[in-house]
Amino acid sequence: MATLKDIALEAGVSITTVSNVIHSKKSRVSPELVEKIHEIIMRENYVPSMAARTLANNASPIIGIINHMMFRSGGGFMADPFHNTFMGSIEDRMRENGYFVMVRTVEDPGALDIVHRNWNMAGMILTGLFQDAFFEHLHGLGIPYVLIDSYIDLPGVHNVGLEDQKGGYLATKRLLEGGHRVIAFTSPCIREKGVVEQRLNGYKQALAEYNVPFDSNLVFEQEISISESIHLGEVLSRKKEITGIFASADILAAGIMTGLRLKGVNVPENKSIIGFDDNYLCRITSPQLTTIHQDANEKGLIASEMMLAQLQGKPVKKKNVILPVRLIERESVRSIKTTK
Repeated sequence: MATLKDIALEAGVSITTVSNVIHSKKSRVSPELVEKIHEIIMRENYVPSMAARTLANNASPIIGIINHMMFRSGGGFMADPFHNTFMGSIEDRMRENGYFVMVRTVEDPGALDIVHRNWNMAGMILTGLFQDAFFEHLHGLGIPYVLIDSYIDLPGVHNVGLEDQKGGYLATKRLLEGGHRVIAFTSPCIREKGVVEQRLNGYKQALAEYNVPFDSNLVFEQEISISESIHLGEVLSRKKEITGIFASADILAAGIMTGLRLKGVNVPENKSIIGFDDNYLCRITSPQLTTIHQDANEKGLIASEMMLAQLQGKPVKKKNVILPVRLIERESVRSIKTTK
């Protein structure tokens, strides 16, 4: 079986050059030489060995994307188009730098230990973290990590987040501007110092600005799954007083819209709804969904750059990056007349 050295000898180049081509680092290699190396690799049926690379460099080529958000129903994390987009961005950037990406949901510190030990990960990019025992255990592993959408404010913690409160504010304000005064807030479980709480704070901020009292009975917390989201839509269809709905995720909004329609309640004629994320679901719902835009691709890219800087021993330019949000108008909100 051909080795990396055999490929390099036949191509007349260094082992480093062949390795760079294999791992898509081709900026300093001519197209003709890249083609020649690929031709030899194909002819010799050469397969790069991950284990051999790890032993040779004393470094793991694996980056873990670790989800710590637990769902009662299956497929919650991977089913969300937002997560697929930002994970795809991370995979692209890591592949360009010769790393492999492993995606895993991890519930407790013991499971995190098993994953880390078995896969010898070089670093981790994590979602759904709070300042608790799980985070403290992660911090104690001594490997590079980057948090996504976390409100852990400690020295040395790298995070890529969002203007979550502003997003909740913009969505609710848009409904209020349209004359809606009874507005439901729908979301997964609300945890202190978490993303959803920040979006709820934005909802409350807009209500206060319009002198609309906050009513906890209009807050609906539940699992984000297709079946439960549709069920929530059916529940909301019976609440005639609610004319506006803010859903803290597009996938939740899409399910609610289906549940409303199944009960003969039309959007936006009977109820208006705004989502959050601006993923592809917004353009295939009927009507198309008005939502709060965030750049999931950019979020993954920045997280990747933070990770690569740590792996390469370089300083991270900014340890806490907060990305902007904006309202995207489509077809799911209408203005209504209000009585004084």
